[in-house]
Amino acid sequence: MAFLGVELSLTGRRWVGLSDDQDRLAEAIAQGQRLPLPVARVLARRGVAPDEAPGFLAPALRDLLPDPMVLRDMGAATDRFLRALRDRQRIAVFADYDVDGGASAALLIVWLRAMGLGATLYIPDRIDEGYGPNVPAMQALGRAHDLIVCVDCGTLSHEPIAAAGCDVIVLDHHLGGDTLPPAVAVVNPNRQDEAGGLGHLCAAGVVFLVLVEANRRLRGEGVQGPDLMRLLDLVALATVADVAPLIGVNRALVRQGLAVMGRRERPGLVALADVARMTKAPDTHALGFLLGPRVNAGGRIGQADLGARLLATDNPAEAVVLAQRLDELNTERREIEAAVRAEAMAQAEARGTDGPLVWAAGEGWHPGVVGIAAARLKEAFDRPSVVIGFENGIGKGSARSVPGVDLGAAVQRVAAEGLLIKGGGHRMAAGLTVAREMLEPAMARLAELLARQGAGEIGPRDLAVDGLLAPEGATPDLIAQIEAAGPFGASAPAPRFVFADQRITDARKIGENHLRLTFGDGARLQAIAFGIYDTPLGAALCAGAAGRFHLAGRVEVDSWGGRQRVQLRLEDAART
Repeated sequence: MAFLGVELSLTGRRWVGLSDDQDRLAEAIAQGQRLPLPVARVLARRGVAPDEAPGFLAPALRDLLPDPMVLRDMGAATDRFLRALRDRQRIAVFADYDVDGGASAALLIVWLRAMGLGATLYIPDRIDEGYGPNVPAMQALGRAHDLIVCVDCGTLSHEPIAAAGCDVIVLDHHLGGDTLPPAVAVVNPNRQDEAGGLGHLCAAGVVFLVLVEANRRLRGEGVQGPDLMRLLDLVALATVADVAPLIGVNRALVRQGLAVMGRRERPGLVALADVARMTKAPDTHALGFLLGPRVNAGGRIGQADLGARLLATDNPAEAVVLAQRLDELNTERREIEAAVRAEAMAQAEARGTDGPLVWAAGEGWHPGVVGIAAARLKEAFDRPSVVIGFENGIGKGSARSVPGVDLGAAVQRVAAEGLLIKGGGHRMAAGLTVAREMLEPAMARLAELLARQGAGEIGPRDLAVDGLLAPEGATPDLIAQIEAAGPFGASAPAPRFVFADQRITDARKIGENHLRLTFGDGARLQAIAFGIYDTPLGAALCAGAAGRFHLAGRVEVDSWGGRQRVQLRLEDAART
């Protein structure tokens, strides 16, 4: 039965509450742990047992961090890495150009610097070189170095790694193929021969585990390694920006990393937070929407290594210069992306958006923004989406998926069948290169594979809600207790609550297209709804004096002006 009987909200969605079993579990958690029922309902939706609640609300990294040695090749990778350290060998770090790659590279560079050894950073140009290791770059690095460490890339790079002419270690998380490249070690929880228990780690999480094992071996020799807890801000940034599921150890990594970031010790992140005008303690929203896009901007449309250099630097003056340049590039990126997104949206709608795959392709679309455009298509149509930019007959594209659909495996299958020049990724995101004459058959085949996973059967999205709140009960203390069930993000969506049968006392437009509401009969709360003013939902709420509404969204504490007040981040509404 629909929550509050809402079968069709003002945005066309059905509201779904907890199941009967989850309701009973929530009551047991509330009574057994003496927690407010709204907090207990959030835990129940996540399947937390009553006796597990205290540990879930205060996740300890020491309890959740796996033994690094459970990953294949971990011993070989750590041995070779430490040999390079002891022998003061020349090390190069070859990284992907996104946040995960940049943070992974920074983790290694900062750790090695603390041990008195420098490392060469190499990040390929997105347009000229494309994703991952390439033969010319690896040969050049191999001639000048004893060891190359590939991070967030390399699992499928057989030829470039074979051409390196020196030892190579791969630390990655992208889906592996049937065979591995000829590296000293390939540490990747998504290798075909891994059990998959750590498949939710991003590359920075994998690198962190390597450093955990390195520190453990150094301690066995009586040597003190760098403080790894101080590196968790980098791991948290990569985990959130790469949309890794916030489950298991990832929850603890991000939770601890946010606390480290809040101490403002890393010059690059301090400068980036200041240029992004962050006015409150870092949270997952700030990592995903303020810091992450700016780190990415260099790899998308500017100089590929800017983000990694910013994250790795220990020079505050250099950090300020790099952060300002990335902020400028991010502004340029938004302008380029807006134009590509509009064209891609129109093309996808003309082609049809009811199938298992939504896609668009255009001449001259900048390859640095096609991933963002694909994400926007995915959000708009709730379908796996691909956006491709063509140049001289070759298209470079990015794909984004929806929960429950393994996009990376499907793209890799299409590439293996020869319809793509290359392609790969993970469950939620992938990259591909395709010849123009193969575009239509490749997209048709990809759609077929995604349909087998049920992508075409997805209907209008239900809105999952966790329960009811009253304006007078929505206090900062309650919100703080709800936030303890976080951090929220991929595979751990922020809880939504409904304020039932509310009267809207004020509605006004703010900014370009946002709506600010005040509601309640006695106690009053404010709500903010982004980008809805000119939508049917916005029109209905602006005429709110004509009726009463159930209001659904996420509750948060607004600290504007130094005063804490609870507000609703409105997502949907229904007439009572």
